[in-house]
Amino acid sequence: MANQKRLFLLDAFALIFRGYYAFIKNPRINSKGMDVSAILGFTNSLLDVIKREKPDHIAVCFDRGGSVARTEVFPEYKANRQETPEAIKIAVPYIEQILKAMNIPAVIKEGYEADDIIGTLAKKAEKEGYQTYMVTPDKDFAQLVSENIFMYRPRFGGGYETWGIPEVQEKFGVERPEQVIDFLGMMGDSVDNIPGLPGVGEKTAKKFLAAYGSMENLLANTADLKGKMKEKVEANGELGLLSKELATIMLDVPVDFHEEDFEFSQPDMPAITTLFNELEFRRLAENLAKTYATPALTENNTETTAKTTSKKQTPSKNDGQFDLFAAPGGGNTSEENNINGFKTIENTKHFYQHINTPLSRKLLLDKLMQQTSVCFDTETTGLKALEVELIGIAFSWEAGKGYYVSFPEDQEETAAILEEFHPFFEAEEIEKIGHNLKYDIKILSNYNMPVKGKLFDTMIAHYLINPDMRHNMDVLSETYLNYQPVSITELIGKKGKNQLSMREVELSKQSEYAVEDADITYQLKEHFSKELESGNVTKLFNDVETPLVSVLTAIEIEGINLDVEFLRSLSVDLSNDITRLEKNIYEQAGEEFNIASPKQLGIVLFENMKLVDKPKKTKTGQYSTAEDILSYLAKDHQIIADVLEYRQYKKLQSTYVDALPNEVNPKTGRVHTVYAQAVAATGRLSSNNPNLQNIPIRTKRGQEVRKAFIPRDENHVLLAADYSQIELRIIAALSEEETMIKAFQNGEDIHASTAAKVFNVPLDEVTREQRSNAKTVNFGIVYGVSAFGLSNQTNLSRKEAKELIDTYYETYPKLKSYMAAQVDFARDNGYVKTVLGRRRYLKDINSRNAIVRGAAERNAVNAPIQGSAADIIKLAMINIHNRFEKENFKSKMLLQVHDELVFDTHKDELEIIKPIIKEEMENAFKMSVPLDVEVGLGENWLEAH
Repeated sequence: MANQKRLFLLDAFALIFRGYYAFIKNPRINSKGMDVSAILGFTNSLLDVIKREKPDHIAVCFDRGGSVARTEVFPEYKANRQETPEAIKIAVPYIEQILKAMNIPAVIKEGYEADDIIGTLAKKAEKEGYQTYMVTPDKDFAQLVSENIFMYRPRFGGGYETWGIPEVQEKFGVERPEQVIDFLGMMGDSVDNIPGLPGVGEKTAKKFLAAYGSMENLLANTADLKGKMKEKVEANGELGLLSKELATIMLDVPVDFHEEDFEFSQPDMPAITTLFNELEFRRLAENLAKTYATPALTENNTETTAKTTSKKQTPSKNDGQFDLFAAPGGGNTSEENNINGFKTIENTKHFYQHINTPLSRKLLLDKLMQQTSVCFDTETTGLKALEVELIGIAFSWEAGKGYYVSFPEDQEETAAILEEFHPFFEAEEIEKIGHNLKYDIKILSNYNMPVKGKLFDTMIAHYLINPDMRHNMDVLSETYLNYQPVSITELIGKKGKNQLSMREVELSKQSEYAVEDADITYQLKEHFSKELESGNVTKLFNDVETPLVSVLTAIEIEGINLDVEFLRSLSVDLSNDITRLEKNIYEQAGEEFNIASPKQLGIVLFENMKLVDKPKKTKTGQYSTAEDILSYLAKDHQIIADVLEYRQYKKLQSTYVDALPNEVNPKTGRVHTVYAQAVAATGRLSSNNPNLQNIPIRTKRGQEVRKAFIPRDENHVLLAADYSQIELRIIAALSEEETMIKAFQNGEDIHASTAAKVFNVPLDEVTREQRSNAKTVNFGIVYGVSAFGLSNQTNLSRKEAKELIDTYYETYPKLKSYMAAQVDFARDNGYVKTVLGRRRYLKDINSRNAIVRGAAERNAVNAPIQGSAADIIKLAMINIHNRFEKENFKSKMLLQVHDELVFDTHKDELEIIKPIIKEEMENAFKMSVPLDVEVGLGENWLEAH
């Protein structure tokens, strides 16, 4: 699956030895006379893996004390190993320190080998849905390879090769990776002193496995052997079985896989810098800085990422200074950069002060009220904005300077202290700056503290400047300010049961940490204001994205009512459906198996039942049971149709029906989704915790989930307003395709109209199938649908599909010209843009790789369409929100789902609200094609939709 988490497990000693011997002809000796070859070699390998693969989760596994279990059954196990070189003995403690500083867990279990630790963790992670990559040159690990476990082997001369099932089959001549154990047992291993069967080498072992499949089967059929080979095998059967036991990697080591402990995270730069200075690793320090500072091309700016990855700890504080507003001073006056080229809090002049008395708070408020622009940032007890408590607020309005107001645990006292700052937060004339301001505003809403005045969100600003880069503060600070914040993990520890609450951190550290956050954000604002201008997106920022922050904040605070009892009843119905489908599938298959296992399902469908002559296989060699493959076969095979339905019900039940009740806020009794405004490069919003945008709507059971969303009370009704075919209307307008524009202007059914033209029949004679095919082309053409893709989605042959596409372009020639012009514009400028000027950068548009270039070309066409639709609904949301605020309606906007808005409408306001919503949505943006909005009402979301 595309978003499957990946765990990398490194075999420490295998890589340490490899690193040591890589420098054997030219050892790396530092000025102290220390051989650092093994440390350098291992650390280079580690950084290489991180740089190449950007793992989600990672750990390094060590041997400690040898394998007690193996030496008990065979004392000579590994007895011929040479003495470990002194440089490696010295290296290990340093490597463990480096891993600790890099926040990478070192997994060690006395009496067990790294092989066994890696094997146990890999299998446990596989059960948790992970793909595991075992980083080692040791071929013995091949026995662990499965559909989700791979070997990641360093290649001689550089680079890596990945061994999946097909590679293991080819290298060892086996049918299944587990047979590698038999292979190793038969031929033995001189390195580990595993005896094997005398006289049996690689060639013979492969031959035996091909004939007998296992060591036990070989020993049971020695009558088939001849001559001396027969004698040797029969005489050494016990030795063969012992060798197999010694070669078997153990899978029951007492180690646990807790994903939070293995999560990849930023290193402790001060600690790693100290170590690298001691070892004199100057170039390696640069390599590490580059490895961790390279921006990834994805983003997930939910509350969690924005408020955890952007925070940092600071090591010192200027205590005891009463002159609150003196010129910046204190701190280290040295302006030297750190070893990685970044400035840090330790070497940068700054003045951060803790404000904790009524007098100091009054003085601070007086100063705040004199400013025109202030950055503020909240510190809280957790991540869920509507459920946590306020711990402190940092303020900054001058680079290198800021103040931290702390709040007590007593919530009444907190509210009273916060109330002192009411004049500042309500001041319309003071611009409020923040990073992910929506989070901070929601925190303050818990204490009925409004935030008024112009907003400037640095996360949103950067999203417009560079939508494909990450937007969390540490990356932005390093990229634009050459300043490296210190990680939050230094303050509260890594995720897991031992992580502290911010309230447990001493106030001096809290103060510096929090103010640094506000200080950096203030400085980023100064930088991004210029960047927005140079990118011609200042107007988009000021008129759309910034006002939208307030709209989304209001929506998230409002939440939506959920009928939990209905969902419990639906879960029972789904369980019955799943049981029925299981029974049907087993009856058709003639056997019971794990339907959820792609491997088992593939064998049943394509090996046992032989439903297809030449079934498609995955890269790992197993039969593909992906959705697109099965959907194509479902119409011909009932069992496949049942499997797809089974999958659909299982996902529906686990993802929505059983999960949604857990998302109800205990304080409000409502579900509060979080909209990520800075994720999709097209400009679309995404919904998280829970995701309410992906609830299936095309199936009956999926539709029933929407029934669970209900009005606030008996005085309200849900209203759903949906743009009709907005993307088609936009492409008609942008392409200036008169035929299509006229159809929309005349209120025609666009799909029937298209069918009439491409099939050359009168409008009133268009068949249902012709309309359906035309609809598929209408929606698919902008995404570059091919004849193959169209034939898969319809009953047309590939030839018929090609003819339909060709006729479509002949019917709408300007559409084809517009698409070509968009690609040409992207090639010349490196981006395309929406109706409001939102840019979608396409770095691969001139790539030499045809597949990569083709994807960029499709984006050049569809990004302006999708992005323009996103722009328009955002404008509508802002205008509706402003109307509701101005006229003080009781009705509230609840959800934005693609082209649809959902409202809790007070029945007394219904006749006023309906035309306002329709008017604002249809007039949000004027084009040559009219926008059309359909409005529905209901006692639940499905009924309204």
